[in-house]
Amino acid sequence: MTRRQLLADLSLLLVVFVWGATFVMVQDAVRVWPVFAFLSLRFGIAALAFLPLLWWKRRGHAASPEDPRDRPRFRPSRRIVLAGVVIGLVLAAGYAFQTFGLRYTTPAKAGFITGTSVVMVPIGAAFFLRQPVEAPAILGVILATVGLALLSLNQDLSVGFGDLLVLFCAVSFAVHILLVGRYAPRVSATWLAALQVTTVAVATFGLALLTELPQGIPPLTGSVLFAAAFTGLLATTMAFTFQASAQRFTSATHTALIFSLEPVFAALASYVLIGEQLTGRVLWGCALILAGMLSAEFGSVLLAVWRRRRLRDNLRRAT
Repeated sequence: MTRRQLLADLSLLLVVFVWGATFVMVQDAVRVWPVFAFLSLRFGIAALAFLPLLWWKRRGHAASPEDPRDRPRFRPSRRIVLAGVVIGLVLAAGYAFQTFGLRYTTPAKAGFITGTSVVMVPIGAAFFLRQPVEAPAILGVILATVGLALLSLNQDLSVGFGDLLVLFCAVSFAVHILLVGRYAPRVSATWLAALQVTTVAVATFGLALLTELPQGIPPLTGSVLFAAAFTGLLATTMAFTFQASAQRFTSATHTALIFSLEPVFAALASYVLIGEQLTGRVLWGCALILAGMLSAEFGSVLLAVWRRRRLRDNLRRAT
């Protein structure tokens, strides 16, 4: 594992920590305000937050002579615009499928089905990104999937219409990780994050107009505005910029495994903030997800060390 990959994985871990820590805040906000209206407000604030950052980069203060992708440019290329819009539409589709799916299935089943993207990403990475998946990562995926099942599933394992919608959500989130992994090494991370966030803001605003405005949207309260601003700046602007930057140096499989820690941080935040009890099953699920991430993170290092030693021993025997 290179130093850049370690820093990339640590930044993704920070992203997931923020997502999990803000879960209670988002849950409280969408209880009193429609989901798509809240998402459009959150992503709208996040899109506006990119304006001073892009202006700063245009002035050249964020230029890195070592990386031509970070040289200041005010106008993004067509390639960046296309990538950002497509990735943003895929991300918006994930939120839409998840939201509508929750109307017809339980949150527990939805959480597990969404988490199955951790299985889809390695398969997609192998076929579409030509990123080989090593044994430690496969073990990590298996452990994380079992952990997600313990965290989420109950006795009701039947498959309904809502489950299928949430499955499309999982596919969307997996495709989002793969697309970011495909384009992040080739385009400006800041523009890629800004364009996808703006696309989600526009798409969720349109969904709010179609599905929520006819029923009426309650007045905006201070708590909802605070939640939208907090999650917009930290869990969106910062998070998606970090993801676009980090996936230059780490694989899509590593990203998916780290993202599987979101329910772990959400459970811990619920315990600390609102006193939600953590059962033995939940703790075992969290432990298996953590073990899966550590297996992928450090197993590859141990495998590389073992391969180097084996190669050294073979060379010695040959001489």
